[in-house]
Amino acid sequence: MFKVINKNNKCWSKEKAWGWYNNNQYIIGCNYIPQTAVNSTELWQRETFDINTIKKELNWASAIGYNSIRIFLQFIVWQDDRDGFIDRFAQVLKVAAENNIKVTPVLFDDCAFSDLEPYLGKQNEPVHLVHNSGWTPSPGTTYTNDFKTYSLLGEYVKDFISVFKDDERILMWDLYNEAGNSKRGAKSLYLVEKSFEWAREINHSQPLTVGLWAFENGSAVEGTKFVDLKAIELSDIITFHHYGNEEQVETSLTYYESFGYPLICTEWMARVHFESFFETVLPVFHKHNIGTYNWGLVNGKSQTHIPWDYDKSLGEPKIWFHDVLHNDGTPYSENEVNLIKKISEKSRSEKNE
Repeated sequence: MFKVINKNNKCWSKEKAWGWYNNNQYIIGCNYIPQTAVNSTELWQRETFDINTIKKELNWASAIGYNSIRIFLQFIVWQDDRDGFIDRFAQVLKVAAENNIKVTPVLFDDCAFSDLEPYLGKQNEPVHLVHNSGWTPSPGTTYTNDFKTYSLLGEYVKDFISVFKDDERILMWDLYNEAGNSKRGAKSLYLVEKSFEWAREINHSQPLTVGLWAFENGSAVEGTKFVDLKAIELSDIITFHHYGNEEQVETSLTYYESFGYPLICTEWMARVHFESFFETVLPVFHKHNIGTYNWGLVNGKSQTHIPWDYDKSLGEPKIWFHDVLHNDGTPYSENEVNLIKKISEKSRSEKNE
């Protein structure tokens, strides 16, 4: 792995970063999309925003011990309906706060499971037994490949952060999910750099981050690792994705902890293929005081209980890939939910000592 020598001088110091981290509860949460949305456009646009389902599901999340969610925003919804989007996001913050849950918004995203550009209006129905078949990126290559659009992308970043810059319901700003994914590689580097530049124009109170993912992903094109290096340099808090087993996680943490900054794993847990289980991996993160967001809360239209590259002829998988709850709120595994509750409660009691 590469070794980063210097942090960008605009980043938070280690002392400030640790002060922020220690002032929060131990972070245990999930990447969240309601069961009624196939992607971030369906989540946020006026016609399909489903606050009643969100209320129900965030109550379930709190009940099993989660205190934070990571949630994907969508540029094209902001472009089409700025005021409505801001209002709907504020509604989610209100519901989350009522359940003692802090929110980490994600502004840009290179993941394109559907191989489609984001689009407004009625979204495609999920393809049966296909993982995240309707997921689209934000803002999509139409914008990221055209530098003339970057002033508008900058307005989006600065607008969202300006409105919520001192909102204690926001845990941190995750500016860009898996930058360089979808084989974009280093093509995403400039937008990563600009995202931090735009965000730092606002006098915000929450930390900024872009997560590392290419180090742990053998399918990432080579140039993506240099995007990861820039993310380390520019982030206030080091975040990363890891879908490996407990031994692989321990090995990676040896490297990540050498940065000396607080660490949060913003994507993990893949029961199939990678043996990334709650029972084995979550205690490792907790032992190292590393916050976590597993992928998925409720099984729904995103179908992330289906593994990547799944053989549909096998029918419904006996072992889920992601997600914790069935769509009626019952756990996929009582043992998993009991462990989440136990670690969450233990962390709260340790904070109060």
